[in-house]
Amino acid sequence: MMLALKAATPQLPRTETIADQVVAVAETDSTNALAARMIADGSLDLPVHQDGTLGVSVVAADRQTAGRGRMGHKWVSQPGRCSTISYAVRMPCALALDERLNGWLQMISGLVTLDAMNRAMDEFGAKPNQPDCLLELKWPNDVFCHGLKLGGLLSELVMLPQNSPADAPSDAADDAHGDDVALVFGIGLNLALGACRLPTPNSTSLQLHVTGLPAFELMRDAVAAYEVEGFATRLAAFIADPEGQAEQLREEMRAVCWARGREVEAHFTDGSTLVGEAIGLNEDASLILRTPDGTDHTVRTADVGVL
Repeated sequence: MMLALKAATPQLPRTETIADQVVAVAETDSTNALAARMIADGSLDLPVHQDGTLGVSVVAADRQTAGRGRMGHKWVSQPGRCSTISYAVRMPCALALDERLNGWLQMISGLVTLDAMNRAMDEFGAKPNQPDCLLELKWPNDVFCHGLKLGGLLSELVMLPQNSPADAPSDAADDAHGDDVALVFGIGLNLALGACRLPTPNSTSLQLHVTGLPAFELMRDAVAAYEVEGFATRLAAFIADPEGQAEQLREEMRAVCWARGREVEAHFTDGSTLVGEAIGLNEDASLILRTPDGTDHTVRTADVGVL
């Protein structure tokens, strides 16, 4: 019989030094949902972006009772073993809703996460057990290691409250932020799960592939701090030059896109499927899937699994 793990309020001292605000609770339904509620009531600090800077606020929990993934999927995690943290930022509504560009926001969250995990491992001197145990991204929202799911990413748009102090224009510079929205990036990572606690046969945990990791609490805080830094830097650059950044992100994704070059099956919300080779990403971050007849198809919303 597997004993239930007790939740404790996350301790994130490094993250607190660089985030605009850190809210940590032992348990909540979902860190994304808690962040959205706090944005709605004005209790989560989301500074306006200016002069190439971007504020990032953090909502963390040790246990989620209703963790969510894309397309209505559940996210199952274990307290004291899995990092469940949401990162909230403020950005222009026009950019967040631009279908030519907003697909790259999810890719940014994935690249930020890989960077944060790799930087934390380098900091502590942790090394992969095998040469092929590299961290990759399974389009559009999973962190993969050795062909198994190590983490999941969920980005959601949240409307800012009307007439909040941050929205009250005092001059022309403030007027430029009147149409901002909030984006919340929920990131769940299996950092220290033992093999017996993995939720599915297709999931994995960082400690199963890497030696030399620090205690879970230290690793969670280090990764979160690097995430804050990454979101602030990458999203500020994306706001300043979305087209240029999209081109650069597309090149970055070529090196870490787990699906590229593999035969995969895309499962759509209407129950239909499409089988083919994942060729790469389009300019809008959608997936290019080439079927056996040589036809290239664009996949924008689907679960993609390898055959």
